[in-house]
Amino acid sequence: MSEEYKSPVIRLDEKDNIVVARMAVPAGTVLKNENITVLEDIPVGHKIAVCDIGEGEPVLKCSTVIGNAAKNCPAGSHMHNDEIRFDPAEQKYEFCADFKPLDIVPIDKRRTFMGIVREDGRIATRNCICVIVCSNCAATVARKIAAHFDEEYLKKYPNVDAVVPMIHESGCGLERSGPDMDNLRLITAGMVKHPNMFGSVVVALGCENNNIDVLFETMGLEEGPRMGRIVIQEEGGSIKAVKKGIELIEAMLPEADKVSRQPVPVSELKVGMECGGSDTFSSAGANPALGKAMDILCGQGGTCVLTEPTELLGCEGTLVRRARTPEVAQKVIDMMQWWLKAGEGRDCQINGKVTPGNNAGGITNTLEKALGSAKKGGSTPLNDVIWYAEPLKEPGFNIMSSPSFDPMSAAALFASGCNMLVFTTGRGSCYGTLHMPTIKVCSNTERYEFQKDDMDLNAGTIVDGTESLEDVAGRIFEELVEVAGGKKTKSELFGMGNDEFMVWRQGIIS
Repeated sequence: MSEEYKSPVIRLDEKDNIVVARMAVPAGTVLKNENITVLEDIPVGHKIAVCDIGEGEPVLKCSTVIGNAAKNCPAGSHMHNDEIRFDPAEQKYEFCADFKPLDIVPIDKRRTFMGIVREDGRIATRNCICVIVCSNCAATVARKIAAHFDEEYLKKYPNVDAVVPMIHESGCGLERSGPDMDNLRLITAGMVKHPNMFGSVVVALGCENNNIDVLFETMGLEEGPRMGRIVIQEEGGSIKAVKKGIELIEAMLPEADKVSRQPVPVSELKVGMECGGSDTFSSAGANPALGKAMDILCGQGGTCVLTEPTELLGCEGTLVRRARTPEVAQKVIDMMQWWLKAGEGRDCQINGKVTPGNNAGGITNTLEKALGSAKKGGSTPLNDVIWYAEPLKEPGFNIMSSPSFDPMSAAALFASGCNMLVFTTGRGSCYGTLHMPTIKVCSNTERYEFQKDDMDLNAGTIVDGTESLEDVAGRIFEELVEVAGGKKTKSELFGMGNDEFMVWRQGIIS
């Protein structure tokens, strides 16, 4: 075999009976490393059988069963929707079997970043002011208030990163109590109390179910110099409400601009993890590299949070084994059972189907997707499982129960206390926010180069064979340190984040 030969496929584990196309592979191509001939055209990112796989036999990727062959598949076959059957297996749970206490770097030897220290000692990575609504009825007023403080205006206040509108579609047309209202109030309180927010203005129409007075009382919010309260119906209409909102923020800005950055340990970083527009290379590169970066962070005393349990189905057994205590292990099982019950009889992801974009990128079912999603969580002990927008209590690796929709999960991550987000993508998601700096890591070089204005880091070098997982993990960690210290992400430079904010509604009850 010529030394110049570079295989058009990637073998992810020596035990696998499939390989993954790193580029489009035409029918008739001889895969020299596997000694087979490809039988049909294979799109980039899709799977190819490297041996005969009989009907009902397991299909192995990363030495993990991602399904069973739906028919007899000869070597060289395209292995995708028609060839792989989704057969969720009964899980055998071994509580805490792999738990090993993590050695934490002493505080005086930890890496530092240039953070913002608030008066109460909490650490911020950005210095923002938010304008948040109690209901969609106040949306235009809030947007006009925030729009007044555009990039040109804020040049007078160089230490203020942004005035951010937090506008959602909820707040009325739902029960005055119950899970939807709980979620909304948790998100609202978490947003305005977050250390990344120097101050906030809460805007209400006045007659919505999410009553502003009840919100302030139940969530412990107090009106003051850094917490504004506006009720449109009390102010005399929209124009007067906008004028008052502008005045409130104008009064905050001189004080907000007095902040300065100073070295703080990276143990103050709380990093949310998301993926969107995943492809088959996500599980081979970007996601496991992020996991290794999070292992570094947790070893430094930091915190990371994995979300979207519907994308973990089939991997919960490994998470149970990593749990810190039996109680945490049971939380994993309870969380997965909640989502399975919620998805009963519904055409949704947890029952086997992935999104059309995932499918086009070579991911066949939720078992395969879970294989990649779980890798973002690295290998450190699982210290806690929390509900949607519930405040973080434990450092290290956490899981949040949240829906598989990036804006809804990201909002909850911030409300829970995360001050950074790392977002992996293979097909080119452009999600980002101004208040929670979002580092986007692309899983393949072709997409990174094509959509470079949206992507912060290229993890496609792993698939290309030019870097190791450890190399890319190191780059992700270093980028975290720099961005936490003030370096702007691609999404911040573009101004992404004024509309990428949503609150989870489990049901709509008028």
